Amino acid sequence: MDIEKRLRKVPVTPGVYLFLGKDKKVLYIGKASNLRRRVRSYFQNKYHPPRIRALVSQIKDLDYIPASSSAEALIYEAGLIKDKKPKYNVEFKDDKSYPFLKLTLNEKFPRLFITRDRKKDGSVYYGPYTDVKLLRKALSIIMDIFCLRSCRNMPKKACLKAHIKSCARPCDGTIGRKKYRRIVAEVRLFLGGRKEDLLKNISEKMRKASTRLDYENALVLREKMEALSAMWKGRKPPAPLDREITRLKEVLGLPVIPARIEAFDISNIHGKEAVGSMVSFFSGRPQKDEYRRFRIKNVHKIDDYGMIREIVRRRYERLLKEKSVFPDLILIDGGGGHLSTARKELDKVGPLKIPIISIAKGEERIYVEGRKTPLKLSKREPAQRLIMKIRDEAHRFAISYHKLLRSKTLAKRLTPFQRRVYKVVSTIPSGEVRSYKWVAGKIGEPRAYRAVGLALKVNPFVGKVPCHRVIKSDGALGGFSKGVRNKKKRLRAEGIDVK
Repeated sequence: MDIEKRLRKVPVTPGVYLFLGKDKKVLYIGKASNLRRRVRSYFQNKYHPPRIRALVSQIKDLDYIPASSSAEALIYEAGLIKDKKPKYNVEFKDDKSYPFLKLTLNEKFPRLFITRDRKKDGSVYYGPYTDVKLLRKALSIIMDIFCLRSCRNMPKKACLKAHIKSCARPCDGTIGRKKYRRIVAEVRLFLGGRKEDLLKNISEKMRKASTRLDYENALVLREKMEALSAMWKGRKPPAPLDREITRLKEVLGLPVIPARIEAFDISNIHGKEAVGSMVSFFSGRPQKDEYRRFRIKNVHKIDDYGMIREIVRRRYERLLKEKSVFPDLILIDGGGGHLSTARKELDKVGPLKIPIISIAKGEERIYVEGRKTPLKLSKREPAQRLIMKIRDEAHRFAISYHKLLRSKTLAKRLTPFQRRVYKVVSTIPSGEVRSYKWVAGKIGEPRAYRAVGLALKVNPFVGKVPCHRVIKSDGALGGFSKGVRNKKKRLRAEGIDVK
């Protein structure tokens, strides 16, 4: 074995390492906060106890399993030692000296806790573990994600942990035995180190919950999956998101938690290149694969209401035809008139009792159906922040599509000469300037520098083509479609000092 070559491939992350002997037999399993440093230490020329020297002399190869934290590595180490029974892991020979994780499968609603007393009582034991401090940290992570009960004797009323959503609440009947056992099965996959199986299992459950419109359950599953993924990638698990959308349900008086929200916005300039956008959010996060763009087809003047009618009709007629999942809430960028327009059009599509709200720019007032006056919430209010975030994303998406269509339309109007000018100008590096004559020379018409200046002054591609980097041949700034002041500002932003 070329040990140096193998060591270079070992990551510097926490994890578990395995030393392999003849015929790939596992000799020793250990954990480390830095895999490469720990494994390399065995092969350095320094004093080692006789047991370590004997181990190193038999190593033919090595393997490793990266982990996101030392606590996770501890779980994997104990499971592998129990499974492989390596010859040199002598510190685990006496199981009574070290703690285990005990999963009480003999109970109706199993618990998971640390114990040093191993009994034949129908429970499943994981371990032993050598680091009690890390074990407690690992147990805390597991309990936060899976919410198993921790009480020794199950009470008849929900305790504090149940109220802060750190327990699945079998005590008051919130969760039944069958559903609770499914959570226990997930814990067993986690403790067994079967990451992919666990994520696949949760993902499938989330898909089924979403299909049957059980968004509250889908939301819980999504948060669990994100917490696990974050932990395995070495990040801090995200805080629960249901606070914002639960608060939104309370503020708006909605019948269900609005797990899926779709928002619409319109973008146009004097009715030209009018487009609509629809963004979709699930559990407070954007679902970019569900975003939709609408090129307005039937409205040819400045008529925001007519455009709203068109995109709402096109969106929900399609969903109805495809028998797709409908949102829990529709958000319109606009005032009360936009809201009532969207409601009337939705009622024409079919008997779709989807709540609709709108938010007006400026004072950020929220218009709600059945309410005479708009809501005025604090910007610190979680529900207000969520609505504004979704509205802003719909606006951004609409503007980006409008600019795309506008640039395509303008590009069609360019003369062949202008196209050549803009192509050359695009090659000027940031922080440098060129003259009209330089551009004219590059396009093969050195005497056409005045025509170059005119093309740059027309410039319909401000922001895409860096026309501000071209100056007159005598050193003057020259024409620019956004004005000389704007040209100076952009040049100074690139570190070019201009008068």
